[in-house]
Amino acid sequence: MSMFRNFSKEILWVLGAFLAIVFVGLFVDHPWPKDFLTSLFAFGLLAMSLNLLIGFAGMVSFGHAAYFAMGGYCFGLLLQSTSFTGSLGPYSVPLAIILAVFGTGVYAAAVGAICARLNEIYFAFLTLAFQMFLYSVILSWVDLTGGDQGLMGGIPRPLFLGIDLSQALDRYVFCAGLFCLCILFLRIIDKSAFGQSLRMIRDNQERAEFLGVRTYRIKVICFTIAGMIASVGGIILALFTSGAYPEWAFWAQSGEAIFMIMLGGSTVFVGPILGAVLLRLINDVVQMYTSHNELVTGIVILLVVLGLRRGILDFVIDKIKDRREAKFLADLEAKKEDQ
Repeated sequence: MSMFRNFSKEILWVLGAFLAIVFVGLFVDHPWPKDFLTSLFAFGLLAMSLNLLIGFAGMVSFGHAAYFAMGGYCFGLLLQSTSFTGSLGPYSVPLAIILAVFGTGVYAAAVGAICARLNEIYFAFLTLAFQMFLYSVILSWVDLTGGDQGLMGGIPRPLFLGIDLSQALDRYVFCAGLFCLCILFLRIIDKSAFGQSLRMIRDNQERAEFLGVRTYRIKVICFTIAGMIASVGGIILALFTSGAYPEWAFWAQSGEAIFMIMLGGSTVFVGPILGAVLLRLINDVVQMYTSHNELVTGIVILLVVLGLRRGILDFVIDKIKDRREAKFLADLEAKKEDQ
């Protein structure tokens, strides 16, 4: 009950967002909004989980998409196993999700335990090395992963708890629920003492250690949580595409998540989601007219970075703070003149 009272506003905001998303699925007949939003759920979680490392803890990871891909592959392989689905029946989907997230978390904890001992560029490139290792395993283990073709034959979507994931609307609402639960969990972290500790590490790790913060342990926990949230994004995309593909574990996918954070902003909680929306819209619109979507995306990011020198929401929030500060100083000066 105390937790509900402390985060009641966040719970209401997330519930309202979920109802709005469901409203779109129920009353918009065109498939594009549902398809766009479902892909946004997946890539939004990838960006939000990466920002838990970058924006909260100041740990720039170049290999975060590895956990995104691992979640999708683990989930798909479990459901493709006839012994797994046959023995568990309608409970195979939720259990596959739990096992995929837990398995990805164990792998992320092992990688984080190694990488968290390093800082800055060494940390970034070591995470990239682990990602390319996983990418190589996916390509070479053809019997299990399908190699460069990805998981073939589709991913079964058995009925469970009255939810038929083979139906587009049920799948859309289910993915929206997973997305909103993860966003609420990240928001709770943002407002918690753990989140404050992450910010202390980001701002000054030496001072945080001096104050008694166990920085290494907290960084490993943060790395693990970020990997698990990213895996949920991979699971959503696997459900959406009915497959899993090695491109999800390629370094360019991690770069795309970093672009989302750069576009939307890293210091505002919903910044990465805005960046994901913009990047997906750019890709969809540009592909309607040309195949050079990477060129257009690069130009847009350059304009934002060079013009605003920060993410869009970072820029807006800073402008609002500057105006409030200027108004406060002006009011203070006016009071002095009146006296």
